[in-house]
Amino acid sequence: MHLEIVSPEATLYVGEASSVTVPGIDGDFQMLDNHAPIVSLLEKGSVKIKGATIGEKAKKHFKAGKEANEYTLQINSGTLEAKDNKVILLAD
Repeated sequence: MHLEIVSPEATLYVGEASSVTVPGIDGDFQMLDNHAPIVSLLEKGSVKIKGATIGEKAKKHFKAGKEANEYTLQINSGTLEAKDNKVILLAD
């Protein structure tokens, strides 16, 4: 799926990912390829991305996970929209 993570300061990531796990207001949930359309508010927690290639400039925002091409990003809150195999995450 195509993933974009945007903060008020910068675009943190634009590229492909095989899965994204986010801290929804009712608990964590995961999105895979061709996820059903969804709009959700996010709360403070970790965004976990698998199957992504993070560029050198963006690595200062992400923490590498246990597996290759796995990263986490800490957010305070945000909004997420998934539609047509594209996920846009607006993070604070």
